[in-house]
Amino acid sequence: MKNLDVLEKINAILVDEFEVDSTIIAPENNLKTTLQLDSLDYVDLVVIIESNFGVKLVEADFVNVATFSDFYALIESKLLLRN
Repeated sequence: MKNLDVLEKINAILVDEFEVDSTIIAPENNLKTTLQLDSLDYVDLVVIIESNFGVKLVEADFVNVATFSDFYALIESKLLLRN
């Protein structure tokens, strides 16, 4: 899956699952505040990403994730490790 395809798929999932307007999703925006995520939302996010991309995410993966760009990079790195 190409980087742009991953980004578009992630954004579509976030818009659908968290019922947000796609215009507020920008690489430099803070993931948690933009999506108004609480701890249960993070669990939902992990389950959704794991089921859609076939990767395994753990709590430690999110230590350095602040922005959407960080989140995209995390998923892309997990996809590379899977291959």
